[in-house]
Amino acid sequence: MYETVIGLEVHFELATETKLFCGCENRFAAAPNTLCCPTCLGLPGSLPVLNKRAVEYALMAGLALNCDISERIVFDRKNYFYADMPNGYQVSQFYCPLCLNGKLTFFHNGKTKTVGIREIHLEDDAGKLIHGDGVTKIDYNRAGVPLIEVVTDPDMNSAEETVAFLEALRLTMLYLGVSDCKMQEGSMRVDVNLSVHKIGEPLGTRTEMKNLNSFKAVAHAINCEEKRQREIIEKGGAVYQETRRFDDLKGVSYVMRNKEQAEDYRFFPDSNLPAVSVEKSLLDEIKLSLPELPETKKRLYISDFGLSDTDAEILVADKCVAEFFEKTAAFCGNRREAANRIIRDVMGEINLRQISLSESCLTPEKLGRIIALCENGEVSRKISREIMSVAFGENIDIDRYVDENGLSQITDPDIIKSAVEKVILDNPKAVADFKNGKKQVFGNLVGLTMKELCGRGEPKIINKIVEEMLKMS
Repeated sequence: MYETVIGLEVHFELATETKLFCGCENRFAAAPNTLCCPTCLGLPGSLPVLNKRAVEYALMAGLALNCDISERIVFDRKNYFYADMPNGYQVSQFYCPLCLNGKLTFFHNGKTKTVGIREIHLEDDAGKLIHGDGVTKIDYNRAGVPLIEVVTDPDMNSAEETVAFLEALRLTMLYLGVSDCKMQEGSMRVDVNLSVHKIGEPLGTRTEMKNLNSFKAVAHAINCEEKRQREIIEKGGAVYQETRRFDDLKGVSYVMRNKEQAEDYRFFPDSNLPAVSVEKSLLDEIKLSLPELPETKKRLYISDFGLSDTDAEILVADKCVAEFFEKTAAFCGNRREAANRIIRDVMGEINLRQISLSESCLTPEKLGRIIALCENGEVSRKISREIMSVAFGENIDIDRYVDENGLSQITDPDIIKSAVEKVILDNPKAVADFKNGKKQVFGNLVGLTMKELCGRGEPKIINKIVEEMLKMS
């Protein structure tokens, strides 16, 4: 029997307005090399100035992940020469990471799992190489963009568990607002460190797979690499410590280089960036500003709101949806109904129209009013869904829309009785079948009555009158 041991290095580009050490705009998809200055291009004589907001975001991440916070911010130079690194070194935190010894607890397969966070450190990003037509071009817009690197302990043992952790980590960063976590744009990138060993034997030699840009790719890479290492071990071979590039389409990885050791990078303190103290007052301020995080919110929805595990998990999976749910529940006073409407109806509209909730015209106030109209018996459930669909795409006043379109539910017994009489007269065979014991016909007659009333009849009154009139006929 084999065991797979997995640790991660997860990079998040921080959602600051400017870069880590200069005033250049931090923005994705600008024209190549238009967001650059002497500092982020590494030109002689330029000096870095630390972005305070980037530090605050890093501290938010560290506090949210239960880390110990360093008393000082110290930067080091990680020396290597590559075309996308204009300085000839990366500014990072090797000797004194900003955050240490944290943890993230999440649910996986119905159980609680905790993964240790070894450290979180700040660093600047490299530029981007663009390959094509036999040449390689460089876009330095990304050079100097602030990153945090979250380094975990090797606490995961499968692809599924690793993806569950990454989903929880990504959701935490989204709730904090420190990164947009768009993997397709490179603002969240994952490096996987993996080793395989026979149970009862020492840990195996680990390899690293760099820059995986989707959870699907992460799972695929893990499954392929553990298979590759097992086959090597079974044949009596040796797994070498190396950095590999994973080809998701082919399902194979290739050696990029032997795994570097710390001494290969010749780390030393950056003389252009003096140490900065982390003031207790700043930490206290950030602690007070931290939002309620996903796992806390999920427990609240289950214990206090009475929602199921599944419904709670669906709602907290998107911060915008969770906030929309809480506001809707406050307006209509019915948490379970608010959850049901959002999960079944609102998310159906989101999937159908392929737009986000924030891009729609629906507001918590409007959905809350629709729910209240339905619960008060003023509109039917079917009609309420139709109103919600219209309100999703159009900026309407709910009450005015109901009045102008004659959508109020019909509760007048005389009007409903007239409709039932017509249905019974028009369907003598169904009435005869009911009297002969075919009880399912009752539902058909109710449905025909509802159709006669254009879906606006109050179901309980319809049922009662249909039953009474069948007995009389």
